Amino acid sequence: MEQIKIIALKESVLADNNADAQALREELQSRGTCLLNLMSSPGSGKTTTLLALNRAFDGRLRWGVMEADIDSAVDAQTIQNAGIPAVQLHTGGMCHLDADMTRQGIRALDLDDAELIVLENIGNLVCPAEFDTGAAINMTILSVPEGDDKPAKYPLMYETCDILVVNKIDTLPVFDFDKARMERDAKERNHEIEIFYISAKTGEGVQALADALVSKVKEWNAV
Repeated sequence: MEQIKIIALKESVLADNNADAQALREELQSRGTCLLNLMSSPGSGKTTTLLALNRAFDGRLRWGVMEADIDSAVDAQTIQNAGIPAVQLHTGGMCHLDADMTRQGIRALDLDDAELIVLENIGNLVCPAEFDTGAAINMTILSVPEGDDKPAKYPLMYETCDILVVNKIDTLPVFDFDKARMERDAKERNHEIEIFYISAKTGEGVQALADALVSKVKEWNAV
């Protein structure tokens, strides 16, 4: 009897997306644009962090934001109200964005002179980490109220990201959050991950994060 052929569809899809993502990354770098993929669970403070970063950037970057959600335009409206060019991406129920979806969003944003474009990905610690969007920088936010065990529970997210932002540090006195344990678990999964502690609400630590991002963007675009 002839052996049944088995095709691993997920592997094929990921391979195709990875090739497309690399092409997008090279295309963006050639025009002097750095793409940052921002990921986290819902409610971690992604949009609030972007607003705080905008103030800390203090006009040093020309940038825009793509807001990805299953529905609504709440976040994009909030970003736009702050004077930041924004576009809303609706995924129609999909829990992540891939490279082609990201490319469509960049075209819709229509910022040819942007030095930085931020993709605020779907609030989810699983699916977004599996798909390369073509970003030069992957950044994740972990808020203190979520707990210090997330790097242990969702390892791929921390393996994938270059930057880990611990947000809502103003709530540290209220929650049982073990910084040493969190850092150990994150570093075990990615020893090169950079960790920043901020409060997007009070502004604590935001300037250091903004300065680091400006430096990384300028460096990427200078190549």
